Formats: sequence, structure tokens, C-alpha cells
Amino acid sequence: MAEKIASFDFRNLFVLDVANNHQGSVEHGLAIIDGCAKVVAKHGVRAGMKFQFRDLPEFVHMDERAHPTNKHVPRFLSTMLSWDSFAELLAATKRNGLLSICTPFDEASVDRIVAMGFDVVKVASCSARDWPLLDKVASSGLPIIASTGGLLQTEVDDLVSFLSHRGCEFALMHCVSIYPTPAEDCNLGNIAEFRARYPKRIIGWSTHEVPSETAPVMIAAALGAEMFERHVGVATDTIKLNAYSSTPEQVDNWIQAWKAARVLIGDRKRGAPNPIERTSIDELKRGVFAKTAIEPGEIIRADQIYFAFPYRPGQLSSGEWREGIVSNAAIAPDAPLQLATLTVPGDPDIKVIKNAVHEVKALLAYAHVPLSHEFTTEYSHHYGVSNFRKVGAVLISVINRDYAKKILVQLPGQLHPWHFHKLKEETFIVLWGEMTIELDQRRKVLQPGDTLTVLPGVWHRFWTDTGCVFEEISTTAFPNDSTYRDPEINKLTSAQRKTVVDHWGRFQLIDQLRAAELPAAD
Repeated sequence: MAEKIASFDFRNLFVLDVANNHQGSVEHGLAIIDGCAKVVAKHGVRAGMKFQFRDLPEFVHMDERAHPTNKHVPRFLSTMLSWDSFAELLAATKRNGLLSICTPFDEASVDRIVAMGFDVVKVASCSARDWPLLDKVASSGLPIIASTGGLLQTEVDDLVSFLSHRGCEFALMHCVSIYPTPAEDCNLGNIAEFRARYPKRIIGWSTHEVPSETAPVMIAAALGAEMFERHVGVATDTIKLNAYSSTPEQVDNWIQAWKAARVLIGDRKRGAPNPIERTSIDELKRGVFAKTAIEPGEIIRADQIYFAFPYRPGQLSSGEWREGIVSNAAIAPDAPLQLATLTVPGDPDIKVIKNAVHEVKALLAYAHVPLSHEFTTEYSHHYGVSNFRKVGAVLISVINRDYAKKILVQLPGQLHPWHFHKLKEETFIVLWGEMTIELDQRRKVLQPGDTLTVLPGVWHRFWTDTGCVFEEISTTAFPNDSTYRDPEINKLTSAQRKTVVDHWGRFQLIDQLRAAELPAAD
């Protein structure tokens, strides 16, 4: 058995399947490789040439060789190449800097693939339920790409389970084995379903639609496909390509469409807007103007102002208006309220918590953790709310009886400081993200599915760089059961180091945060 590759990156890989399009001619096969290699070099993408191995003529039953009844038999036999010829095509593939990929249709071909030094082995859809062949493929030690054309969902599950249990490094292709594939049969939504169902697997799209159609590859990319395959060939005066194989020029258009889709997709996470975009929307916002004369030192009332377009630079915008703004200068009727002459009340603690709530809800959504409407939330802020993003956590109490369950959420970069519980025994189960925990100076990194039990009296602290959602299953949670290593935290009242509210605290946060204000420093 070949030594297993430690890690193979399937992402953004283009698989160009020569199949039988070499027509049994080494020269024609070399022309296909050369034409595709030029396109790949032009676009600077990762790609592999894929061949198909059948141990011919033994692959075909002896009766079929003389009197074929299956339409594929004449094609297989008429385009047969010697192993030396395949070795020549493999050498050309590697010379051109392309990965070498091969689909075996029998056990002997798997041995050939390993012996010849191919990079990747491909499982065709027709072999995805061929357990003897799959067992041989799994034993090759090579990274595997498996297609799923024509399979039921339960059969895809069986395939994934089979390869997973054997420790194979593999990626999965959504595939439709109709040649060519009409639009109504593409079912590209399966890509998103595969990504949700097999979250640790790279999912690709093995395509058989008419080569001139580029919309499917763009949609597949948008749905999260990270690997793409199609049949390739070169037409000549005597060789006509089938309806689903692409010429190098069509491969060029195909990859260009994928690139265009990547540009359109952009970042999946929402970041800062383009300054041009921000300027364009700011040019359409309204400003705040004085309806009546406003005196210096006056608290401005809603009936003293109005909103109008356009907004003036430096002016208070309609979106920034709130009750309690104080004017520090006289403002004439119909004059803009300038920020430089206003005192705008703020509540930084409320803003810190409210911003955090939105992020906490997002992490719960990523972790697929549903909550009912009956829970209490604790915002822990051991060094004050202003430092919550550095030291803190959000603890959602789901049940607290003889047994208890909490959902804990930490935002990226948050730490929960050293402490132990006098009574409570707790077990952490990571649901999403990654957390690092220290227990009596021993450090462990936990990932989704990992568990860890903390006994009463054991010092521990935990933090996350990625953001983390985890369950805490414990004995009854009692008030004031935590002792902290930092004596300054132990001096705080419960209300000063945590804000506890019903649900998310929409109508309680302000009052509770006021109760949490720290005493003035000496």
C-alpha cells in the first residue's frame, strides 16, 4: 500500500477529464494536454489532467469483445492505449505542471495508478457503489475525489461513511450523469446541501452540461463548490467532440466565468463598505435642522427640530438624532445642528453590550443552536463593561435544577479569568469554534465535539481566538459559587461583575448596567 499523503488541498482545483477523447492516439492525447495546459497557465489556476484506466481487454467480458451488446464496449476497445502510451501522457502532464488524476474501473487499474505515481485517484459515479473496487481505492493511500451522479442520498451517506471509516483523504463531487445535462436536471442546490451535511468535506461540481453554458459554474461557485470537473478534448477534421466535452477555448471561457463569479461573490463575511459606496449613500441622507431658535445650554426637544435633505458636512444626521442632546451655542431657525456645537449623550456600556448581543446571536446561528423564549442571560464583565470584549463571556441559562445546562458564548479574543467553583461540577462540550482551557496550569485546546469535565475546587480559565459556542452541563448552579484568583474580582458584588437579564434583556439592560457600575477608584 502506498504511503498516505499527509494533506492534500482540493480547493479551487479544476479536473480536466480526457476520458476516451484521446481516441486511442498518443499524439491526439498530447494535443489535448498541451491545449489545456496553455489555458491553465493563462489563468494561473490549479488543475489536473484526468485519465481513465480499464485493464483492457480483460475488463470486458470475452463474449462482449466479439459480439458487443453494450454501447460502451466498442468505444472502450477502439480507443485502447498501451500502458506505455499512458506513461507518455502522464509524463507530458507533469512536464506542464499539471496534477495527474486517474479514474480506475477495476482493481488492476488501481495498482497501475499507484505504480505510475499519479497524484489523485478519482471514483466515478458508476463505481460509487462498487464496494470491492472502493476497498481497493481506499487502500491506495492516495487522495480521492468521489463523484455522486445517480446516487440516492442514503447511498452518498454510505460512500462518505465508507471512505471516512478507512481514514481516506477525500472530497465529494455533486454530479449529474446525464450527457449532456439539461438545466432542469443540474440540481445545483445539492452543493449547498452537501456542504451542510458534510461540513468537513470539500464539495465540487462535476459538470456535463453543454460546454457553451457558463452559468452553472458561476452558480456552483456561489453555492460553495470549491472543485470543478469537466470533459475535455480537441476537435479535428476527422474527430468530432461529443456534446458535453469542451475544447481548450471553451475551457478558457469556463474558467473565466468561474473567475467572474469569484469577483461577484467577493467576501462571504460582510466587511467595511467601499469608500465610494459609503460616500454615495451619505450623499442621500438627511440632516437635522432647527425648527425654532435654540439657546446655549438648552436640551433640544423633538418639537424644536426637523429633518431635511441634503445633509451638510459636519451636521448631525437624522440617524444620529436622539433625545437629550444639549446645544452649546445659539442656533437660529432653519440652521443646521453642527456636531461641533453639541453635546450628544452616550451610554458606552449599553453600546458595548448591544453590539455584543448581535455577534452572540450570529455565533449561535453559525452553531445551529436554537433557543426558546424562556432563558436568562448573564453578561460577565469581571473588569467592567468597557473591558467586556477582552475579559468576559455570555452565559445563557437554559435549565437549573438538580442538573443544569448553560450555553456559553465567547467572542473572538475574549478570556474568562482564573476561578474555581466550590460546589459545581461542570462538563464543557464545544459546539462551534475553538476554545483553549487551562486547568491547574495544564492547557488543552478543544474543538467541536470535544468534552472536558472540571471538578469542584479546580482552578481553570478559558479563552478563544476564533469565537466559541459551547455547552456547560453541570450540577446545580448556585449564586456566589465562584472564587477568583484575582482578589480584586472577589471584592466585587455579583451585580458589579455580571449583568443578568431575562431573555436578551431588551427592557432591563439599562437598569441592570447601572447596578453594575464599579465604585470609584480611591
